[in-house]
Amino acid sequence: MKKKLSLVILFLTFAAICIISCSKSNNNKQPVPPPPPVCDTANMKYATDIVPILQNNCYSCHGIGNTSGSAGILLEGYSNIKPYADQGILKGAITHAAGYVGMPYLKPKLDSCTLNKILDWISQGNPNN
Repeated sequence: MKKKLSLVILFLTFAAICIISCSKSNNNKQPVPPPPPVCDTANMKYATDIVPILQNNCYSCHGIGNTSGSAGILLEGYSNIKPYADQGILKGAITHAAGYVGMPYLKPKLDSCTLNKILDWISQGNPNN
């Protein structure tokens, strides 16, 4: 009888330790956040990388047929955006630099990944590639 009681106590002690240790370890674990998305900004291409950004953020005001109220600035088409990129106007506007009207107008600045894609393309000499 003593042996059975000792085994029952031993078993209950073991079970209690397992339950306590499992519940404590689960309560202390913090969820692991997902890694940030990778933002590749190297070797940006005008047609595949820059045009989609312009379409989503610029052409509604600076596209063909949509330039009223935007100082007549047309950015649709490589030959139209190139002078603004060459003169630093595009960089100043999208980075909201002092002395420039921040673009997109009356909207938040583009996210850093998108900005860096455009800035990389400009730093490459804004090629038509």
